[in-house]
Amino acid sequence: MSNIPPTPAGLRGAVDLSSLVNRGTASPPAPASAAAAAPGGPGGAAAGVSDALVVPSLVVDVTDQTFQDVIELSMQVPVIVDLWAEWCGPCKQLSPVLERLAQEYDGRIVLAKVDVDANPQLTQAFQAQSIPTVAAVIGGRPLGLFVGALPEAEVRDVIEQVLQAAAQNGIAGRVQVADGAPDADAAAEPEPEPLPPHHQAAYDAIEQGDYTTAIAEYRTAIAQDPHDRMAVAGLAQVSLLDRLQGATADELRAAAAAAPTDPAAQLGVADLDISGGHVEDAFGRLLDVFPTVHGAEREAVRARLVEYFELVGADDPRVVAARRRLATLLY
Repeated sequence: MSNIPPTPAGLRGAVDLSSLVNRGTASPPAPASAAAAAPGGPGGAAAGVSDALVVPSLVVDVTDQTFQDVIELSMQVPVIVDLWAEWCGPCKQLSPVLERLAQEYDGRIVLAKVDVDANPQLTQAFQAQSIPTVAAVIGGRPLGLFVGALPEAEVRDVIEQVLQAAAQNGIAGRVQVADGAPDADAAAEPEPEPLPPHHQAAYDAIEQGDYTTAIAEYRTAIAQDPHDRMAVAGLAQVSLLDRLQGATADELRAAAAAAPTDPAAQLGVADLDISGGHVEDAFGRLLDVFPTVHGAEREAVRARLVEYFELVGADDPRVVAARRRLATLLY
């Protein structure tokens, strides 16, 4: 697939969860016979009721101690993992979308929710440097999916990719919610706190694919409150989406290879790197080109690095190291 989706949504490799997989401290999921369902859309043919793996719910909360359940469950159906926090505004936008889609796919996926504040081992294992972070586990193998709150249509596309990858690995089952078990549709979920007006306007614009308006709304929020870190992070995310819209990986990489000292070409492929989770590659590329440029080009490279720092998170050791190197180059 040559077109880059306007999100960091590629299936970008395995995460090492061996320290959690081998814990062996959690009980296995509810016993049931093997699942075997033909792949298809959300309304596709289901396995017979007697063949379906029975689970308490299609949306489950998991912890460092109970993640073994997810590993076992992923041998039957792909599990989508939502790493979130109570204080995270974008998480409150994305989580309801994921929960709704988990119901819509009617047992072909299960959504596992991880509170990053309460589960540091899983947070580290999934390399969740900023949140929301969404991953999948297929046949016990974790895959990074995307970072940030995306429109529902794009989230659906990612889930379709996950289902295709799962089917290619022989994971094409379906689970059934146990009779009488509380499911996400039946549970009374508290209403999320409303977003500040400009944040909500930005999110609505992103849903419509109108990144220009979203950028303007986040900039207004920052002008009104320069300490609004959520707006700063949101601006960095939507700016990346806007720049990648309509681009192709082949074009960006070819341009960068043909002009290794051209800052515009390197900025373009650095966006591609950061969107795919290749943080150190993106930092290194721009830090290498920084000493070779001057004036407006130098400022553009510096500004892009600062934007990436917001995306990845100030406390990330890769950001700390990159900031230190940038300061050395500046002074």
